[in-house]
Amino acid sequence: MITRPITADLVRGALELERTEHGLRPHRLPARARAQCADGQLAMAEAQPSGVRLVFRTTATAIELDTLRTTMAYQGAPPRPDGVYDLLVDGELTAKASTTGGNTVLIDLATGTTQAQQGPVGTVRFGGLPERAKQVEIWLPHNELTELADLRTDAPIEPVPPQGRTWLHHGSSISHGSNAASPTGTWPALAAASAGVQLVNLGFSGSALLDPFTARTLRDTPAEVISLKLGINLVNLDLMRLRAFGPAVHGFLDTIREGHPETPLLVVSPILCPIHEHTPGPGMPDFSTGQVLFHATGEPAPGRLTLTVIRAELARIVEQRQAEDANLHYLDGRELYGEADFAELPLPDRLHPDAATHRRIGARFAALAFGPGGPLSNGAAR
Repeated sequence: MITRPITADLVRGALELERTEHGLRPHRLPARARAQCADGQLAMAEAQPSGVRLVFRTTATAIELDTLRTTMAYQGAPPRPDGVYDLLVDGELTAKASTTGGNTVLIDLATGTTQAQQGPVGTVRFGGLPERAKQVEIWLPHNELTELADLRTDAPIEPVPPQGRTWLHHGSSISHGSNAASPTGTWPALAAASAGVQLVNLGFSGSALLDPFTARTLRDTPAEVISLKLGINLVNLDLMRLRAFGPAVHGFLDTIREGHPETPLLVVSPILCPIHEHTPGPGMPDFSTGQVLFHATGEPAPGRLTLTVIRAELARIVEQRQAEDANLHYLDGRELYGEADFAELPLPDRLHPDAATHRRIGARFAALAFGPGGPLSNGAAR
């Protein structure tokens, strides 16, 4: 086996690679942005490499990747499944694998305290690849912090320059991939594959909060098309009121437009989530049944944010700005997942979609956003 150093030209979907004791830790926010927020939830989410993958060409039939994972466990909740590595050969999903060892962080949501346990580096192995030149992609687990240590193959590898348009997407845990079966099964990954675009996924679990540093990151990241899925975290964290929400959305869009003045930009409101349609946050988890179930605890009042209020305000803001911004568009999230979908595929924890629903949302987004006449289709900018 040949050991090949993991370098930036092999990695896609990360905005920064941090050198660590064990190798490289992919980040989806740059250091300057991370330094402007001390929130542990965001620190965890942005370092979970949703959409990050290794890409190279090779004739190798065997591949080994050493990584150090960090998994999260929640006090009183069932263990979370191991993260999955997806192997694609010439764009086709060929194999899945998980690793062992690694670090564990136990989180007590009631007290906010954490306990960390250290573990060793593990190895992911793929064998039996076709004996020909091919493009290989290894998608990292979307829900495990991952440090890349060593890459070994039984034949040389070479980097592959990115081809096609870059799609830059920002959203919440649903965009991050909560409850998706694997990293290529998140709805943004599925939509990107269907549309033939290069995904940079800035979906941050619990952290789509109109933060200025996130807007600046979107502003400074090259992309041909951009989408923003906004709303649910602002409700379930009960972060702000309507008076602050409108100006914050305007400011977020203004910042992005500083770096992308004419890039097609699609604002997507929340998918259907019955617990928060008319009830404000905060949303709280409940482990009493042995599984995680979320419920809304707020009291409706003038100015308090619900999903219904947010959809109306986002639609109003986009319509207002379209008078001067022909490349700004709006999509009601209920077109991706609405009442009929909820009746057929209810949200298992009342907040996040399951794997089948990720597939449905991905297919619908690809058709509505990237399909003929869609706001992110080829030639959409005007």
